[in-house]
Amino acid sequence: MKLLFLNGPNLNMLSIREPDIYGRQTYSDLENFIRAECAKRGVECEIYQSNHEGVLVDMIQAAYGAVDGIVINPAAYTHTSVAILDALKAVALPAVEVHLSDVSAREAFRHISYAGMACEKTYAGFGFDGYRMAIEYLMEHHGGQL
Repeated sequence: MKLLFLNGPNLNMLSIREPDIYGRQTYSDLENFIRAECAKRGVECEIYQSNHEGVLVDMIQAAYGAVDGIVINPAAYTHTSVAILDALKAVALPAVEVHLSDVSAREAFRHISYAGMACEKTYAGFGFDGYRMAIEYLMEHHGGQL
């Protein structure tokens, strides 16, 4: 199984940006966590982060026929990007949305997820463990064994 992990704007600022909300671990720590969790399960992974909506859309489109599923943390684009929603719908790959914080317990504008409308599952508020949960979900429902 091969998974694409996409992380949106400001995730490269983990440990710097609002550490009381997003934690004190760095983006590099997150990448290492994802790689380790995938390696434990024999899952190949590609991990990308971009602050640019179009780059994220390009990466989703490039995933078509190249990966078995997508784990996406669209960050601020969660609440604004119909383009990311449309790209996820276009490639029709199994997708899981992840958020480090519990967006449903935050400001009202964070309660709507456009990207989530094209995802099978959302994990929010579990920190890095949300990524592990997403890997396990995709393995269980789309061709892997834990």
